[in-house]
Order: sequence, then C-alpha cells, then structure tokens
Amino acid sequence: MIFLNLRIALIKQRLQNVGMRSLNVLADPTRQRIVEMLATGALASGEIARRFDVSAPAISQHLKTLRGAKLVRVRPQAQMRFYELDPEGVDELADWITRIRSFWSTKLDALEQELRK
Repeated sequence: MIFLNLRIALIKQRLQNVGMRSLNVLADPTRQRIVEMLATGALASGEIARRFDVSAPAISQHLKTLRGAKLVRVRPQAQMRFYELDPEGVDELADWITRIRSFWSTKLDALEQELRK
C-alpha cells in the first residue's frame, strides 16, 4: 500500500511538470485552436469567442485553463481583455519537447548505425 501511494504521488508530481501539464491542457482541440490563433498575435476575448460555435463562458474557461498552464497571458485594455501567447510558458514547453526530441534522436541514430552493420 505504501508503494502504491508513493507511486501515485510520483505520478501526480510528474503531471505537474510544465511539459506534461501543457500537453494535458493542449489535448483539447478547442485549446489547440486558441493557441494557434494567438500564434499570429494578440486577440480580444470576444474575438476569440466569435470564432467558435460554443458559448463565450466556455471559451472563457478554456482561456483560464491555458493561463493556468502558462501558455497564454491576458492584458487588460479599457473594458477589453487581450490574450496573447505567454513566451515563458511556450518556451518551457518547447525546451521540454527539445529534451525529449534529443533523447529520441540519439536512440534513432544508434539504431540506424546498428541497422547499417
């Protein structure tokens, strides 16, 4: 039982890893589309909501989730709220992916060398 609890705690800690948390958040297609839209520049929350066939409160929840994962940030301007990608969070995700990619590149290079033998 202690081993199981420890394992669960380690899994939870792992899921809090920036890369894993960001990937979990980006598993939702709506949030993926929002991030893709914001890659071209900041947008007002109303403009984001108009591009979807779901309610504005639903989009607001998606934006809140993206903010929590540090993938987007909000900038108030008068009565409007502009959302943009958060470079810090996006960079952390990109760094995590780069680390994973380099691991696999090394393994695939070794496999290629073995196959050539």
